[in-house]
Amino acid sequence: MDLDDIWRDVRRYVRTGVGRMPQERKSPEKPTHAARRSPVAAISLLPSSPSASKGFPFSQSCKLVCFSPPPERRSISCVCIPKMAPATTALQEMSNDGAFRRTASTFRNFISRDPSAEFPAAAGRYHLYISYACPWASRCYAFLKLKGLEDAIGVTVTKPKWERTREGEEHFGWVFPSSEDEEPGAQPDPINGAKSIRELYELAVPGYSGKCSVPVLWDKVKRTIVNNESSDIVQMFNSEFVEFAKHSNCDLIPAHLKGKIDEVNSFIYDSINNGVYRCGFAKQQKPYDEAVEELFNALDKCEEILSTQRYLCGHVLTESDIRLFATLIRFDEVYVVHFKCNRRNLREYHNLFNYTKDIYQSTGIADTVNMYHIKKHYYCSHPSINPFGIIPVGPGLDYTTPHDRDKFRSH
Repeated sequence: MDLDDIWRDVRRYVRTGVGRMPQERKSPEKPTHAARRSPVAAISLLPSSPSASKGFPFSQSCKLVCFSPPPERRSISCVCIPKMAPATTALQEMSNDGAFRRTASTFRNFISRDPSAEFPAAAGRYHLYISYACPWASRCYAFLKLKGLEDAIGVTVTKPKWERTREGEEHFGWVFPSSEDEEPGAQPDPINGAKSIRELYELAVPGYSGKCSVPVLWDKVKRTIVNNESSDIVQMFNSEFVEFAKHSNCDLIPAHLKGKIDEVNSFIYDSINNGVYRCGFAKQQKPYDEAVEELFNALDKCEEILSTQRYLCGHVLTESDIRLFATLIRFDEVYVVHFKCNRRNLREYHNLFNYTKDIYQSTGIADTVNMYHIKKHYYCSHPSINPFGIIPVGPGLDYTTPHDRDKFRSH
């Protein structure tokens, strides 16, 4: 549909009240002279160039709000309101009520053991880009380590602090160091020579302008992003690369527990994994209060579950535990202070704290935790929360000390 068609439908809708209108609104977005009358329609317009506006007073993405004419006029009144660009970082994923609303991942292809699949499982074909700081990316890295896929799937780690991704632009995001020595624990991109995660998205989709997140699972053959949704990636690592796994018997999503895992994952994601972000990024008191209440109710629930069994779904480590661990390992070091999740420290929960140490001491998991990267990212990448970028020195918890979770082994 071109702009002439859109405008024709707008005029028909305003004049007759019938016809197609993508969105109706009850009130305008900004107080203007026209806003004193009732708007009948609002539509988002995205002209590709100033000339595409066909005489309308806008040359960039905007929202055109149309108002019914007052009795003394017969012309249609319109207000052109600049429209915000799509969120490019988590800091921009906000709703009008001041609550954090995470956007969905955009690349959802699936790697299969079927050799005829568009993306067949193969050793050396795929590459995982992560940040140690990101809990979603760290979850994928944990699966890779637990399955023993290091020789089959390469891994590259970004720098922890968001930096400008292109000169002259205000976009900040994940970037790669220029050398192995620039940032401990981070590496230059060995596959595409990209300077940032943003460049990978633009390689996959020229002109891409959405959120450039990690993890990124990259196909070196097709030179594109296969998937950037962590919940998909862990499933692929668990089931589709068994042939290449050193620990092929490690099944973190066993079929007989799949229903339980899905149930637990749902409340962990909403209330805990994403819950800490809802606390930290809230811009009004009410959504913060609601998120904090939900977060600590969920932690209390986990504490109770872990009082009678070693792991969340029973006596075997599953995906649900890796999901929860990624948040818990960051809790006292970051979320209590930075995201104002300070009703109670993790170390005040007897079962949860010992459970976190238990998982941390599992083979390969400690390699996925880099507290230097974690703290540098959160405290230095969110200037609206921590404008001076000061990194707290504590608490420096030691997760290698003994835990008491072995008591459940005999069950």
